[in-house]
Amino acid sequence: MKIKTTINHWHTLIEKNQPELLNLLLAKDAVFHSPVLHTPQKGKALTTMYLTAAMKVFEKSGFHYKKEIMQDNHAALEFEAEIDGVIINGVDIITCNDKSQIIEFKVMLRPAQGLQKMQEKMLELLQRKQK
Repeated sequence: MKIKTTINHWHTLIEKNQPELLNLLLAKDAVFHSPVLHTPQKGKALTTMYLTAAMKVFEKSGFHYKKEIMQDNHAALEFEAEIDGVIINGVDIITCNDKSQIIEFKVMLRPAQGLQKMQEKMLELLQRKQK
């Protein structure tokens, strides 16, 4: 099952806070589905940008995975974090190709207050990077 290899690499990337490993882990045609944006963000560059920003936002939040479900080339990873006193619960849904590279990364967040907090922090960070 290729997804196990993918998820092992993903955990290493998160645990060691090494977003540069995304270059190896993401397929060229990767697609990122944001819990905030309506349209999928297509391509390795955009997927890297959003995942790197999310890693930065979650850096000192106590981010941790609670559950994992894997089947075929798909995984669902439930996580929890706390930002500015708001508990965020979410799910990363990851699909990989036969090379164990991520081709699709979808994030779902709850509760609404957590989604709003994440949106605020991500927007702030991405706007700073564009200046």
